[in-house]
Amino acid sequence: MPRSMTGFGRSEIAFTGGALTWEVRSVNHRYLEPHFRLPETQRGLEPGLRELARKHLSRGKLEATLQLTLGKSDAQSLTLDQHRVNAVVDAVAQLGRSNATLAPINPLELLRWPGIVVEDTPDQDALNHAVLSGFGEALQQLADNREREGNGLAEFIEQRLKAIAVQVDLVRGLMPTILQAQKDKLHARLAELKGQLDLDRVEQEIVLLAQKADVDEELDRLTAHLTEVRLTLKKREPIGRRLDFLMQELNREANTLSSKSVVSETTQAAVELKVLIEQMREQIQNIE
Repeated sequence: MPRSMTGFGRSEIAFTGGALTWEVRSVNHRYLEPHFRLPETQRGLEPGLRELARKHLSRGKLEATLQLTLGKSDAQSLTLDQHRVNAVVDAVAQLGRSNATLAPINPLELLRWPGIVVEDTPDQDALNHAVLSGFGEALQQLADNREREGNGLAEFIEQRLKAIAVQVDLVRGLMPTILQAQKDKLHARLAELKGQLDLDRVEQEIVLLAQKADVDEELDRLTAHLTEVRLTLKKREPIGRRLDFLMQELNREANTLSSKSVVSETTQAAVELKVLIEQMREQIQNIE
């Protein structure tokens, strides 16, 4: 079944020392093109994230954003860097001995000094595992969304395939009558000019005209392409490029049918075929 290249996925992971959120979204693209927005501390995971993306997706422009929130200690569990505290207090004391007007040190101001309060940091291995696990969950959600949308695209394409088959059957049913009418019209016109023409040459021209107006081969190829599109839609691997090629083949046969048209009915059928094929082609641009 086809998969769309448009989708969205989100995951939230809690771990000891914090939490993280992944948001991933994708749109159609010729190849797989992932872009990551990561905290600087997690930049080293990008190669592994790219490899994980390739396991889930084969085409599409992927935007992945990681939001990382590390837990902060409350006032009852502050951890101080005692060596840094002592260094700051000693420095203030030295200033106090040289400047009697210096105000006493404010403990709250001391807590704001960089490095005085030691923040808890999560275990790096646990954090990396959470990042990769969360990305995998978001990717799976994205892939599921793309598959659901792909099912909708398959239904849309199947409707157009049926409409094309109707036009093909219509033209096929009209062809015997059209060809006979063309022959009768020519014979009637030639009867008026009987004494002025080479009859052998005329018969040859009639045969050539009938061959030019005969579109059985084009109709057969159209039917064969419709069958191939249906078979392709059932495959599990990426099928977007193959479907795009089949749309080109369908359009080529529709153009040939139009060029061979000798009555308005076949011209209208050719135009309808082109419209239906273009509708499918636009949707297939979004299939992986």
